[in-house]
Amino acid sequence: MDKSIYHSTLKTMHDAGVNEAYYHGWASGALGNPELEEQRITDAYTAGYEHGKDGVVDGYKAWLQTK
Repeated sequence: MDKSIYHSTLKTMHDAGVNEAYYHGWASGALGNPELEEQRITDAYTAGYEHGKDGVVDGYKAWLQTK
């Protein structure tokens, strides 16, 4: 994934107020990092990880937190 897309996507998600677990999962998946250990994985993290791994940049919208 292109660095500029990676950084702009993270900034967009952060500014929008995305779920923190999704955010970290997406970053880990986009970088090709191994997944967290089983007891720390949540649905939000898994969704983010898969989206990051697949290069999906707008999947975060389903994981926005209400303020």
